[in-house]
Amino acid sequence: MNAINRYELFVLEDGEKPVEIIEDTKIPNAVTIKIFKQDHTLASMVRSELLATPCVLFAGYKVPHPLEPAFVLKIQTDGSQPPVQVLENVCTSLIATFSKLADQFKREFSARELDIQVEEDPYGPVGTNSTSGAGVWGAGNRRDYLDF
Repeated sequence: MNAINRYELFVLEDGEKPVEIIEDTKIPNAVTIKIFKQDHTLASMVRSELLATPCVLFAGYKVPHPLEPAFVLKIQTDGSQPPVQVLENVCTSLIATFSKLADQFKREFSARELDIQVEEDPYGPVGTNSTSGAGVWGAGNRRDYLDF
């Protein structure tokens, strides 16, 4: 079979760098970033968060080949922040979001194990978000085509 071993999809070899940054000389305030040992899952999340950032003019990704565990991310900003800094901010935001999600998940299942009731709903109010009115899935103006 042509597929590589599963561990090779996610484990970096000795001396292998996880990210390669290529400055774009043709487009101002743009950068091309190749991220190794990752796939559509991370690429789609990063792209969505980048597009929700006001200073980002363009954010897109492609997977050069389905058997190669890497994707290429293209970012262009309006010049108020460098693209690499915006990417760092987005990654920090995603890490915080997943940390919060993990805490909520652990809290919910530890409460179920103890068979106690959690007073506040860890998922927020049902129907609408009390601060923005955008619904349970939306967060104000930060909506894209994946939001229901």
